[in-house]
Amino acid sequence: MKAPLHGMATSHPPLPADARRGHSAFGCALYASLWVLTRMFAVSVFGFRVRFAESLPKQGGLLVLSTHQSHLDPLLLGLSCHRRLSSMARSSLYRFKPFAAIITALDAIPIDRESSTVAAMKGVINRLRDGAAVVIFPEGTRTADGKLGELKGGFVLLAKRAGVPIVPVAIVGAWECWPRTRLFPRPGRIRLEFGRLLQPEQIAAMTDGEILSACTAEIKHLDLAARAAWESGRLK
Repeated sequence: MKAPLHGMATSHPPLPADARRGHSAFGCALYASLWVLTRMFAVSVFGFRVRFAESLPKQGGLLVLSTHQSHLDPLLLGLSCHRRLSSMARSSLYRFKPFAAIITALDAIPIDRESSTVAAMKGVINRLRDGAAVVIFPEGTRTADGKLGELKGGFVLLAKRAGVPIVPVAIVGAWECWPRTRLFPRPGRIRLEFGRLLQPEQIAAMTDGEILSACTAEIKHLDLAARAAWESGRLK
């Protein structure tokens, strides 16, 4: 049986039973409205499609391990899942109060680049332990040429300390829509491939090197599969 491939927006935004816990009415309303509108926009402008190897857990901590192609990536990942995702945001973005209110409502995790890496990792671990799904880009930065870069192993400690599953994701086509050399994105075709979950009990039984190798291999496989479909135009 083939994994489901999703495109058009559903009749409701990604708000499972636990999604309203700890969120303000403003945050819930903003997230729901933006999710519906931006997903419709992404489908029409970017031919947005996403495939899952298996269903994601609707609640509990989850580490979303994704390739990094463009500034669109956090948005694309959020539009893919029927649960809220948290991404990291520079603490300087919180200086403008109205914008700070928006990104806080969208579950951003403030990261101070001048503080220690340990402090930043503790913040992410705490969010995972609180039951959030957190996006990590293990390449560390956006790709310069659209190709997959080397994965850094910092995410291994996060998953082990928080005791949460890892889901690998490959994004293809976002670099072509918005490369680093362009000021604004252009229309195109974008596909996301979600792999199988690496469960906490599996993670606990593996060495750090084995976890990094397993996730690297899976993301490479997903990247190849997504790129083959993208290049052939099989996005529907």
